[in-house]
Amino acid sequence: MAYLDFLTPIHSRTKRDYLARVNEFPKAEAAKLAKKFDFDYWDGDRKVGYGGYKYDGRWRKVADLLVAQYGLKPGDRVLDVGCGKAFLMYDLTQAVPGLEVRGIDISRYGIEHAKEEMRPFLEVASAASLPFDDKSFDLIISINTLHNLYCFDLDKALREIERVGKKNKYIVVESYRNEDEKANLLYWQLTCEGFYTPEEWQWWFDRCGYTGDHSFIYFE
Repeated sequence: MAYLDFLTPIHSRTKRDYLARVNEFPKAEAAKLAKKFDFDYWDGDRKVGYGGYKYDGRWRKVADLLVAQYGLKPGDRVLDVGCGKAFLMYDLTQAVPGLEVRGIDISRYGIEHAKEEMRPFLEVASAASLPFDDKSFDLIISINTLHNLYCFDLDKALREIERVGKKNKYIVVESYRNEDEKANLLYWQLTCEGFYTPEEWQWWFDRCGYTGDHSFIYFE
């Protein structure tokens, strides 16, 4: 298991006013809307989600790093757990023509409004119960998804990722290292159910037998 940070350049592009986040709109109401993972979350007001999640090619750099790290080649099978609108999946197929991709997400809206080229390879499903056979994929990725699960489903999801993967897995989750980052995470998040330090995440990985790579998103 290695710590591989491929996402900080994307994460740091967004400028965040944490106090405005909790003062401009009732946070509890924003979270209720966001956790439906419907229009409001993806394409509604920024106060309750992405504020319009459109393809802009930002994930291509991450795709290229994943290809290089894991030696992806045509015919390899990749699963994205929590694929959303499948923008990273699309960029992976552009980086490696012939790559076989599948994606699942709990959001029916996200799947129905995903990158058109990817829709035949997507389905609505839970990370806690992946609809695939054992050892089905050469690489499994899960970006900014697993912290949205309650602990009992997080346990299942980590075990499911381990079950359906062969060797390579890469997970990115939100975390905090100090009280400032903890407060910022609480102010900014809308859908997070698990708030864990890196040490606590490692406890989860060990408990569930997760053997893949990982990195953390911090709100500095």
